[in-house]
Amino acid sequence: MSDGPLLVTCGLPYTNGPCHLGHLRTYVPADFYVRFLRRRGEEVLFVCGSDNHGTPIVVMAEDQGVTPRDLSNRYHEHFAHIFSRMGIRFDHFGMTDGETNHRRTRSIVNALKEKGYIYSKVVEQSFCPKCKRFLPDRYVEGICPYCDTPARGDECDQGCGRHLEPGEIKKPRCLVCGTDAELREQEHFFFRLSEFGGFLESYLPALQGTANARNYALGWVKEGLRDWCITRTLDWGVKFPGHDDLVVYVWVDAPIGYISFTEEWARARGLDWKRYWCGKNRVTHFIGSDIIYHHCIFWPALLTGAGYTPPLAVVASGMVKIDDQKFSKSRGYVVWTGEDYLDKGLPPDYLRYYLLSYTNHTKELNFSWQVFSERVNNELVSTLGNFIYRSLFFAHKFFGKVPEGPVGAATSEAIGCCIREMDRSVREFEFKGAIDAMMALAAYGNTYIQNQAPWKLIKTDKTAAERVVKDCLQIAHALALLMEPVLPDAAGRVWRMLGNTDVVETHPVSDAAVQIPSVELPEPSPLFEKLEDSRIRELEKILKGRTEKAKMAAKEKDLVSIEEFSRMDLRVGKILSAEPVKGSKKLLKLTVDIGDERRTVVAGMAEFYRPEEMTGLSVIMVTNMKPAKIFGVESQGMVLAAGEEASILVPQKEVPPGTKIR
Repeated sequence: MSDGPLLVTCGLPYTNGPCHLGHLRTYVPADFYVRFLRRRGEEVLFVCGSDNHGTPIVVMAEDQGVTPRDLSNRYHEHFAHIFSRMGIRFDHFGMTDGETNHRRTRSIVNALKEKGYIYSKVVEQSFCPKCKRFLPDRYVEGICPYCDTPARGDECDQGCGRHLEPGEIKKPRCLVCGTDAELREQEHFFFRLSEFGGFLESYLPALQGTANARNYALGWVKEGLRDWCITRTLDWGVKFPGHDDLVVYVWVDAPIGYISFTEEWARARGLDWKRYWCGKNRVTHFIGSDIIYHHCIFWPALLTGAGYTPPLAVVASGMVKIDDQKFSKSRGYVVWTGEDYLDKGLPPDYLRYYLLSYTNHTKELNFSWQVFSERVNNELVSTLGNFIYRSLFFAHKFFGKVPEGPVGAATSEAIGCCIREMDRSVREFEFKGAIDAMMALAAYGNTYIQNQAPWKLIKTDKTAAERVVKDCLQIAHALALLMEPVLPDAAGRVWRMLGNTDVVETHPVSDAAVQIPSVELPEPSPLFEKLEDSRIRELEKILKGRTEKAKMAAKEKDLVSIEEFSRMDLRVGKILSAEPVKGSKKLLKLTVDIGDERRTVVAGMAEFYRPEEMTGLSVIMVTNMKPAKIFGVESQGMVLAAGEEASILVPQKEVPPGTKIR
């Protein structure tokens, strides 16, 4: 146990959509960690809140005809309700749009400005001439300047993953109206992240948590850090001090929310929030691996620059797959926590167990209803639940109470070993290891009761049968105390079936090794219910229906209307000449007669046609494409061809150059 207080946070859920399993990959392990350490005597504060600012919320609010605040309130309440139903208990769950966070964000920004870590710079930013406004990052899409793949304004989300500053994206386009954006000058403010390279090189190797977070961040630092633009042109957000036309970038005010939520919790209790953020403290962030950069590079630098203590640990979870497919809301590969799980009457304990026990915390977690049911039925029902129920049933039937007498040495050792292994695993953020240790104790109990067969002993040696039952109930007692952080509902029911009248979570984990008292036992009931195949098929059908619907929607989206087709100017062209393009083995430079003019076209056909074969051909050509410079030659159209061998499309009859295709 450490002297300083432990503050645990989770990455903030964004208030533009409902809770799904991807969210729970972070929140359930964090809740497990907090519950366990509290019952090991640690002083732990657990805070979180909703992330309410940023362009996506503004875009969605505009689409729905509501204010960003209304949208944020709706989803804030949704997440708070879902977390409560899942047994995830934050000491405080705030909002980044709260007054405390606005004030704390401005205070930190001013502190950074006073120390020279924030400076102004005039930059070129995307401007939509049709909407007549500067476009914040998420209102823009275009081409990544680093890897030439489609990207959104603030991040190359489909390619190299780089953070993009305003004005960096190539071929910017307004997401609202589809108009090509212009670059216009505007003043913005930057955080001198580049000055914190030395600090991060010494800080990151000592950062506790998971190695994936530490190593990923170190890789970015070695590549070199660039200053961050920390302002955006929006009305919704924390106003940048002294500039009402700008708001603070969401990745500044969102993590500052961790501090603000601590303040709000402390203020309500007359306590000092600085105890958790300034001086000797232990801040541990649980996050998804997609936001490591922000939490391990930008955030520690920001805190240090403003005079706060950087995090002690960052715990980054692996990503989530659904049925071996990449998690995707747009493609239907998503399981909604409320609609698909809790609202179907499925126990929160089952899902908590699956998320914690499936794989190592940093590895990719695959969710399928079939595997889920197998884990529940084979492990919770057949191993853990079976041992506890059969032990309690036999004890109640033949003795009516917990037998007197000492617990066997082997049983005490098995329990002590489980406590030590769980403690080690939790502190090393190896949550699967902790669950495995708990289940190993349950498996030990099953083997013990089966081998000792008290139902036979009771007929010949009642005293021996009592000793066996006492050992089994001691294991059940230990399991109730040890399972509470992962299976809080089931743990409470076991605790009551053991004849206790208080609450299991008020007892320290160490009580698992304390001998169970001889008390009367109430009639027990099975702990877990098996998931039937018919129920799993229904759940699989819902998921399949969602993915099929998404596929159909994607196909419909790809369909071209007659109006869209009519925008293409397809004409017959006659190739007058063809020659190789210097420096390329694949390209030919074509001169094409399209009736009223001659066009230069660069075509990738040198591997399939000799220049003399092309000359004189009548071809089908797109004539209203934007010119593009290829190997120094400006191409003014496209000749159509089919297949991997570029079979050129030609008219069946002689048609004059320039004839339109209809």
